[in-house]
Amino acid sequence: MPFKKLHPHIKETLENFEITAPTPFQVKSIPVIKSGANVYCTAPKDSGKTTTMILTTLHKLKCEAEGNAPRAVVLVENKERVLELYDAFFKYTKYTSLRLYASYEQLHIDIQKSEIFMGVDILISTPNTMNKLFLMNGVSMAQLKIFSIDDAEFLIRNSGHEPVLSIAQSIKKCQYVIYSETIHEKLKRFESYFMEYSQKISL
Repeated sequence: MPFKKLHPHIKETLENFEITAPTPFQVKSIPVIKSGANVYCTAPKDSGKTTTMILTTLHKLKCEAEGNAPRAVVLVENKERVLELYDAFFKYTKYTSLRLYASYEQLHIDIQKSEIFMGVDILISTPNTMNKLFLMNGVSMAQLKIFSIDDAEFLIRNSGHEPVLSIAQSIKKCQYVIYSETIHEKLKRFESYFMEYSQKISL
């Protein structure tokens, strides 16, 4: 079972939440994401995609802080989703040394730069804010291990597509995982940029 091969802290937290069995999507996706491959993860709403992202991200970072630059970046549509995801991650990280940071347009960019400089492990942001931080040298990609996009359908509807490409061009090497309900043509185009050799998990 996928949960049995996760970091001990994650397994303990799942037990405390009385989550004893993975969803069908998690059975298929967790081992592939853990392998380090680039992955398109597609499944209907409430299949466990966001929880899968949290579990595999924490496992990748070994549930402990390291260095100062982000080792995981998660992009979402807007401030509301940033804060929702921050809270979801915090439930799993509050008894670890991992440092979360919520980044969004409404927070002054200079404040974000100074706070990120203090040390962050998991950076949750929107494409436009993340791109702005990078262009202003407000965030380093040097230690990045995993780059995820949650509920990626928003990239089909708005202008987040170009900032994502801009950010990816600045990353030398990391794992990319995209979560969505379907693989739209706009998302498929990422294969020509940073999702090369990607695997596809669907439910």
